[in-house]
Amino acid sequence: MKVTIQPSTLSGNILAAASKSSMQRACAAALVSKGTSIVHNPGHSNDDKAALDTIKRLGAEWKIDGEELTVTSDGVKPVATEINCGESGLSIRMFTPLVALSEKEIIITGEGSLLTRPMDFFDEILPKLGVSIQSSNGKLPLKIKGPLVPKNIEIDGSLSSQFLTGLLMAYAASDAKDVSIKVNNLKSKPYVDLTLDVMKQFSLKLPENRNYEEFHFTSEPAHGSRPDSYRDTIHDYTVEGDWSGGAFLLVAGVIAGSITVRGLDLMSTQADKAIVDALMKANASIAMDTKGIKLHAGEMNAFDFDATDCPDLFPPLVALASYCKGKTTIRGVSRLAHKESNRGLTLQEEFGKMGVKIELLDDVMIVHGGNGVKGATVHSRHDHRIAMACAVAALKAGSETTIEEAQAVKKSYPDFYEHLQKLGATLSLSNKFTFHE
Repeated sequence: MKVTIQPSTLSGNILAAASKSSMQRACAAALVSKGTSIVHNPGHSNDDKAALDTIKRLGAEWKIDGEELTVTSDGVKPVATEINCGESGLSIRMFTPLVALSEKEIIITGEGSLLTRPMDFFDEILPKLGVSIQSSNGKLPLKIKGPLVPKNIEIDGSLSSQFLTGLLMAYAASDAKDVSIKVNNLKSKPYVDLTLDVMKQFSLKLPENRNYEEFHFTSEPAHGSRPDSYRDTIHDYTVEGDWSGGAFLLVAGVIAGSITVRGLDLMSTQADKAIVDALMKANASIAMDTKGIKLHAGEMNAFDFDATDCPDLFPPLVALASYCKGKTTIRGVSRLAHKESNRGLTLQEEFGKMGVKIELLDDVMIVHGGNGVKGATVHSRHDHRIAMACAVAALKAGSETTIEEAQAVKKSYPDFYEHLQKLGATLSLSNKFTFHE
């Protein structure tokens, strides 16, 4: 599918989409916490759908009624021999340790770029926990057979915190006692905070967080747990607004606004809340009140930002920097190699087509902004965040911009183009496309 965007002026207000980071963690927690879970404001992105399909195959029952998801589970009791995590990196890394809780042999696979992402972490760690695993030279598919037995282990957290998320939930579900997970060079610490917050809200056993270097499970039971009456236990959780997708709306507002974005919690543990800091550094016109975050277009200056702990912000930051006078420096490029595309190179190439020069120097990206953005034909590279970044940058380009394979947004934000249209963007879609497909 192609989307063509004309230079536009935005106005009005919009409610941010549900966070897939929050939604997928809620699905996993509902699976292992046992009992009935009520999840409000559930997401409907492709990644969310993959998580729901996964917990169903692992034994949970669920139904969605309007804005409420009800999940009933008695723990990990697989009813299928294979799960498919789609293109969700979080799902594959989070659910694999949960699959390993079962004695049943399960094949774990995925689609698209997920098939090329490194999974040798599991080859190294799971055997130490009594789990049999076969991979395809460190990549998908994986063949897993548990049960996982919590033990003292040490892991590398430099690639992603998502592996740790899965292990923390698996240890909690196994009622781990007097064992620790030690972590070296942990990245994306705010995402670990989100995991721990979700675990707490689902009454899962929480480890003692020792400065993000060690997570120790004591012999004490989980707070609020009722092991003799799991079926009577009801957990209630509300999926947060998505700062990852919302970041694109905020940047769109300071490029082509005035708009108000509602539903983003300023007290959230989501890493991508840091977009607010970047906007302030760029001297963007942003104000926050009880009605939401208000944004206005205006002159902005280049800024310096460290995105090591929030690498998903690189695409909206590049769109922002394109309209900031001077050279913007963004650190953390090393976190981009194993995304849906190699995002450092992809951003350099696609924004290059729009007349924006980007330099990559080891772990640093330099964006030469304020020189005008050209309309062009660009390609999403099947990466949802690249499609959204190009769309936002196109809002004040010199002429129309066409995005090829624009349907990539369905992975995380299926309503993205519809939301831009509601705010006044002039865009057209070619080929059949259903927003809620």
